Amino acid sequence: MKQKLSAILTATLCAVILFTACKKSDKTTDDSTTDAQIATHSDDESMVSGETDEVTTDVNAVVESDTSFSGNAAVVSQIVCDASVVVNQVSDPMTMTITYNGEACSAKHARTGVVIVSMTKGTHWKNAGAVITVTYHSLKITRKNDQKAITLNGTHTYTNVSGGLLQHLSSQNSITHTISSSNMSINFDDGTARTWSINKKCIYTFDAGVVLTVSGTHAEGDVANIAEWGMNRFDKAFTTVINTPLVFKQACDFRLTSGVVTHAMAAYTATVTFGLDAAGSVSGCPGNGHYYYHLDWTRKNGNHLSIILPY
Repeated sequence: MKQKLSAILTATLCAVILFTACKKSDKTTDDSTTDAQIATHSDDESMVSGETDEVTTDVNAVVESDTSFSGNAAVVSQIVCDASVVVNQVSDPMTMTITYNGEACSAKHARTGVVIVSMTKGTHWKNAGAVITVTYHSLKITRKNDQKAITLNGTHTYTNVSGGLLQHLSSQNSITHTISSSNMSINFDDGTARTWSINKKCIYTFDAGVVLTVSGTHAEGDVANIAEWGMNRFDKAFTTVINTPLVFKQACDFRLTSGVVTHAMAAYTATVTFGLDAAGSVSGCPGNGHYYYHLDWTRKNGNHLSIILPY
């Protein structure tokens, strides 16, 4: 669901950063390097988070399509356009194997690899407190507009906190899921490999379609609302805080329509505000075409830089 920043935009941002650095005599080479890393890490985090969100959408669809997993008698056929699904209802835990085949059914990405969904036999996803384990096996995602690729391994734990199924959302009004992982391995296309952790809460409501609101649930010291943390590709520790929940609306083609996140490292903090127009004003749901985000970051010396770009 989540819209991903393109490397073309990252390159544009880097160019603007470097131009700004040349125009100001108090900027150093170290500053320029850090600024470029901000752009790259922001793109990395956006891509990883967005792609795992899309896998979550697929997992919800296939789980709700099978009575043994969902516990729902009225089975609704669900299809993942670029994958085949094999269900094993006999084993304990039961499994659903999603094999992504790289078919060109999405304009955004191509995916190859396997995701296995596991659930204890005799339990049902519709029940409050139900848990499923989602294991990534060499899931490679290639972004089509620039061929940037990431490969994901590791396990995520989904919990249906409230109970209920998304196919009944219009009558249930609200469904809450949590997602956590402590071992998500990411291989970037420059050869680096890192492990990230995730703690998120996903609240689904209904307003002329599905509305998904995402927040962070991890805390470190006095920092709360952390959604992702770990080491970035530059081997620097980071945290990503969701300051204002991220909102995705089915009525807006499941695009990210609002929200604020902060990426924090020792050398900088970078704040990203989504759901804007080209002038930087709140746009809500403008329909087709670009949405815009405002990226603002603070260097260790207190200097601020910012830019508005489409996503």
